[in-house]
Amino acid sequence: MGLSLRPAVATDLPRLMALDHSVSSEYVWQVDVRRENGQVSVTLREVRLPRPIVVPYPRNPFALADEWTRKAAMLVMADSEPFGYVCVADLNAGNTAWVTDLVVAPEKRRRGFGLLLLNEAQEWARQRRFMMFVFEVQAKNHPAIRMAQKGGLEFGGYNDRYYANQDVTLFFGCTLR
Repeated sequence: MGLSLRPAVATDLPRLMALDHSVSSEYVWQVDVRRENGQVSVTLREVRLPRPIVVPYPRNPFALADEWTRKAAMLVMADSEPFGYVCVADLNAGNTAWVTDLVVAPEKRRRGFGLLLLNEAQEWARQRRFMMFVFEVQAKNHPAIRMAQKGGLEFGGYNDRYYANQDVTLFFGCTLR
């Protein structure tokens, strides 16, 4: 069976929830905030860790069963069975397509499948005339940060307590034409 990229169906969910959502990272982006004389300056710097760390996924993958129908899109990559997915939320207020989740099975990583999912989500948003495209990622998830940069997304901001586990989140995005 060949590779397919398609909308998710209910029967995909058990396999997608069972994927290992964690990632190994050798770098993190460290946020330094300085406040002096009423001015705030923020510096982000890439820091190499003394050894790789396993970064747990910031959301409960088992919540997919409840959330997938509320997403604007959930696209699945499969061969004989699903091995990756991307979820896109529709933020109507800003006409923004927001990638909240992007996961590829560990045995399929580093082969371009994540970037393919990211590009397909961006194309999905472009076809629906969204104005902005945003991808959120943990500051500890160096492989996803590099993927966003490789995909042409620009750093657009951060939130130091975005996820329930209080991880720093980085936002990468672009204007859609």
